[in-house]
Amino acid sequence: MIDLHLHTTASDGRLAPADLVRLAAASGLTTIAVTDHDTTAGLAEARAAAGAAGLRLIDGIEITAVEDGRDVHVLGYFFNAEDDGLRAFLRDQRADRLRRVREMSVRLASLGAPVDLEPHLEAAARQAGRSIGRPLVADALVQAGHVRDRAEAFDRLLAVGRPAFVPRRGAPLEAVAGIVAAAGGITSLAHPGLTGIDERIARFAAAGLDALEARHSDHDPSVEARYRRMARGLGLAVSGGSDFHADPSHHAPALGIVTLPPEDFAALEARAAERRRVGAG
Repeated sequence: MIDLHLHTTASDGRLAPADLVRLAAASGLTTIAVTDHDTTAGLAEARAAAGAAGLRLIDGIEITAVEDGRDVHVLGYFFNAEDDGLRAFLRDQRADRLRRVREMSVRLASLGAPVDLEPHLEAAARQAGRSIGRPLVADALVQAGHVRDRAEAFDRLLAVGRPAFVPRRGAPLEAVAGIVAAAGGITSLAHPGLTGIDERIARFAAAGLDALEARHSDHDPSVEARYRRMARGLGLAVSGGSDFHADPSHHAPALGIVTLPPEDFAALEARAAERRRVGAG
């Protein structure tokens, strides 16, 4: 079984990379991708654990692009994680995450819901390359007693349009696709059914997007079928995964429920091999 969308404590997941890999193996998965937000910090630990568990690990990432002030998540696969251009870009991404979190803290204080983020930021700094974001702010709100859980934090304060929301600054999808391609990888638009920008997907495909994540824990069969048809019409491949965070309130509650068929994975791998061949030529 194949799952190409998993998160660890290197970003907003609740399991350390090695623990996630062990759970994946126990759940019957055979090929996985760790796709933390704007960081590859969890890959080395995950790779070592995957080797010990007999799993195949695909280097992955979930990069946040920005389209008209909105987040658009782009999955990357099969890239060279040591590529200098990619590493510099990701450092900038994580720096903007830090800026954004601090601005949210200021807004929360003005709303009468102050939080002390410094212990969280210091802990993140001790883990080289860790990517932080709104879930960290949500957890601080819970610890301060302002909300019951992450879900309430987002619903009341942190989601788009809520009073403590701060927009991201970043590159458009076309630039993200180019950076991943330059590192030898391929890109897939994450959970398009949640993003609501179907009218732009043809433009993304023309700009170098390789696939659509038709298989996702928040896509019902009709939504998956729609994006499979769209992918075929645009000459794109299909990716898929659970988007597992080990957080029962967020996406898939367990591993092994949402997986990618082997034929879809083979098509993704073939695209990556072609990308490397063209790059080498």
